Amino acid sequence: MIPIEDVFIRIILACFLGGLIGMERESVNRPAGFRTHILVCMGSTLVMLTGIFLFDIYKGLTNLDPARLGAQVISGIGFLGAGTILREGLSVKGLTTAASLWAVACIGLAIGSGFYTGAIISTCFVFIILFFFSKFEAYVSKRNNQINLKIITINKPGQIGKIGTILGKMNVSINNITLTPIDDESIAVILILKTPRGMNSCEVITALLNLEGIDSAELI
Repeated sequence: MIPIEDVFIRIILACFLGGLIGMERESVNRPAGFRTHILVCMGSTLVMLTGIFLFDIYKGLTNLDPARLGAQVISGIGFLGAGTILREGLSVKGLTTAASLWAVACIGLAIGSGFYTGAIISTCFVFIILFFFSKFEAYVSKRNNQINLKIITINKPGQIGKIGTILGKMNVSINNITLTPIDDESIAVILILKTPRGMNSCEVITALLNLEGIDSAELI
């Protein structure tokens, strides 16, 4: 039987480690943030503790596998992760947050089984991957001549086509486009573009600002 002190330690550690990862997701405004990651990690820990508890009670009476309940968490967390994945245009967002939820669930299982070293080391690596590797991703995107633009333009038929025509003349490819209405007269256009090698983003912005009806164009 697990001592009550160990139960407290494992649940508190789960809240701390899950919250650490959740804070990073919360800081970048992801759908699953601080509280969600804490609950997933704590719940996974409780499931593992329950499996161990049941094994201790019935181990002399029947053949039980203490890891069976924990195995259900691994597959079941997919339903929660799927809720964070969104498709916007040609791109898919939320995969990293879904993966972080799955990782947090695994960390919770490790804590529940008493594998503190693995849980703490994994949390450190997950946090490093989420926080620091995002900057590396941005650097790689920049090296691949990818730029993200936000354009505020008049909302009228044919305006998006004119923007596409200007970009086409500059040999700039549109990888993704997102439209968000601001009011009856204006619309925000988020563009993910791939520019030819050697082209400066200022050239693209200047060309777009020369188009009638565009109020602003800036990098994001």
